[in-house]
Amino acid sequence: MSLRDFKIDVPDGDIEDLMRRLRATRLPAALDAGQWDDGASLAFIQRMRDHWLNRFDWRVRQARLNRLPQYLATVDGADIHFVHQPGSGPAPIPLVLTHGWPGSFAEMERVIPLLADPAAHGGDPGDAFHVIVPSLPGFGFSAPPRAPGVGARHVAELWLKLMKGLGYERFAAQGGDIGASVSMWLARRFPASIIGVHLNYIPGSYRPPLGPGLPPVTAQEQAYLDAAAAWTSVEGAYAAEQSTKPQTLAYAMTDSPMGLAAWIVEKFRTWSDCGGDVERVFPMDELLTDISLYWFSRSLDASFRIYKENRRQPLTFEACERVAPMLGVAAFPHELPTPPRSWVERVFNVQRWTSMPSGGHFAAMEQPELLVEDIRAFFRPLRSRRA
Repeated sequence: MSLRDFKIDVPDGDIEDLMRRLRATRLPAALDAGQWDDGASLAFIQRMRDHWLNRFDWRVRQARLNRLPQYLATVDGADIHFVHQPGSGPAPIPLVLTHGWPGSFAEMERVIPLLADPAAHGGDPGDAFHVIVPSLPGFGFSAPPRAPGVGARHVAELWLKLMKGLGYERFAAQGGDIGASVSMWLARRFPASIIGVHLNYIPGSYRPPLGPGLPPVTAQEQAYLDAAAAWTSVEGAYAAEQSTKPQTLAYAMTDSPMGLAAWIVEKFRTWSDCGGDVERVFPMDELLTDISLYWFSRSLDASFRIYKENRRQPLTFEACERVAPMLGVAAFPHELPTPPRSWVERVFNVQRWTSMPSGGHFAAMEQPELLVEDIRAFFRPLRSRRA
């Protein structure tokens, strides 16, 4: 595996082009500029555009991100961008953290130091991890796929090769959103290499085996299925488009930074525990850093298309199939519809299930300390079994 140091260095021309497009933005009308019922609020988007043009400084955010130790690895002929923060402790566990959409590697910025150097943040050095945060193919500074088939199932194989290339024969996995799917695929496909898996989201595509000879769906499980269906009918349009016609969507988002911003910020507001005020949880500069990473990547088609690939290869299981590595779940109250523990235990060996007091879909950004403490607690009893 080819490995080299990496620093973010967006060309001046790309920033100038972004500013030109922002100045030339043509915004739609709205029946009520302040409401979010029809999608992103016009008043908010106007304010975001003004901030992006006049106050947001990409170079400052770039310098901040460049404090993270970043690399490019050539895996199966494609460049994968990742952060690799070695742990400070007596016996750190290698841990691969995987983001999702519309997140990025930057959403892990606050949890990386807490996991890698717990003693420096009031924790036990025995809880240290070697932290690896890759950017999904086509996200951030990872190269986009050059052929179909690169969904979460395939990404798990890329992560296995990346981790082994870094010298980690056995490692832990953690993720939310698409990162949860990748982590579950790692446990399913490569159990001998996985110490354990911790999730802060259960993918909607996860379906345990059902039917004759298997336990019937419980009332609690049926309530979850009904809630998930109701949520999809109201909130699932983005996934339907990205999983069926990602290329059509990519034309609009590749050409319009404010179109991209509206598409993304609506999800940060709806999926987070912000009480309707997205800036209560995510400062404007933090939102624009994430959106800018998508804009500068120039591979929006790939970041949408992974939904289509995941639809083609969902997390469905055969009768009597069991996944061996132990699983821990941090269930945040404002997460997308979450199944009961029994639904997950039909396939996975669930050892820890924590109902969190607050937080939503973007746990690493919303509640980094809560998430980190649950990760630490889950892996403590597994440290002695890592060999």
